Amino acid sequence: MPALATRLRGRYDRNLWFVIFVGPFVLGLLVFVYVPIVWSVVLSFFDARNTVTPTDFVGLGNYLDMLRDSAFRSSLATFVLFALFIVPTTFVASLGLALLVNRTRFARTFFRSVFFLPTACSYVVASLIWKLSIFNGVRFGLANTVLGWFGAEPVAWLSVTQPPWYWLVIVSARMWLQAGFYMILFLAGLQRIAPSLYEAAAIDGATGWKVLRYITLPQLRATSTAVLLLLLINAFQAFDEFYNLLSSAGGYPPYARPPLVYLYYAALGQGQDFGHGSAGAVLLTLLIALVALVQGRFLGLGKRED
Repeated sequence: MPALATRLRGRYDRNLWFVIFVGPFVLGLLVFVYVPIVWSVVLSFFDARNTVTPTDFVGLGNYLDMLRDSAFRSSLATFVLFALFIVPTTFVASLGLALLVNRTRFARTFFRSVFFLPTACSYVVASLIWKLSIFNGVRFGLANTVLGWFGAEPVAWLSVTQPPWYWLVIVSARMWLQAGFYMILFLAGLQRIAPSLYEAAAIDGATGWKVLRYITLPQLRATSTAVLLLLLINAFQAFDEFYNLLSSAGGYPPYARPPLVYLYYAALGQGQDFGHGSAGAVLLTLLIALVALVQGRFLGLGKRED
């Protein structure tokens, strides 16, 4: 009996410490993540103008209104275009950096840290640096100074839509911020590849492109799938760079308005229509989940590597 009591008391102590250490985090998740998500779904079925406790049930009305809204469809097109720009460019850049750093035998840790360092910078700060210093549109901005060396005229990078130079600014800012993070993921994948595979390829006379195509890339399939999924989800979450780069004292321009910027104005702008904003958020979540599932299925997510 004393032994049984000791075991029960020890189990109780472990459970108590588990609750003490984990409980606050679980409570925070419930209060600040899961409850708002559930309440957003609830709000999407109500006419919630200027209130988060509505009583006028509208069913699927908010969803139908969002699907009929040309501005919402335009924001989806902006997201698709942004994803087409940022996903492949960041994927190639981060993979290239990982391959270069992995082949470096001198100061590898230094270069890894240098390329990863921009990840610590916030999107707001990076956007302001891009907007005020590099692509500020005046003659003495960094980008226009470089163009001036070749005799070109200054470009108003963020205020001209034909050609849409603002895409270069937005994509370059996002890629500079996140390429280092995905480089680390690829580096981890590269270090898992057995050296014997490269030794066998060298004996067979395979070099360069053949090694990359037939050994490196197939062995990085799982890592590549994870990187592509993360890039797609992060592209969907784009807000800070768009808002800080393109907004001005006159407000946000009607072009290049991604879904989160659109929902920001729909839910928190004039009228504060939380019902429409919540319906749009639910639609976007379902859309990104569907695309992620299709992408994971196509790329073989979850399959065992040979």
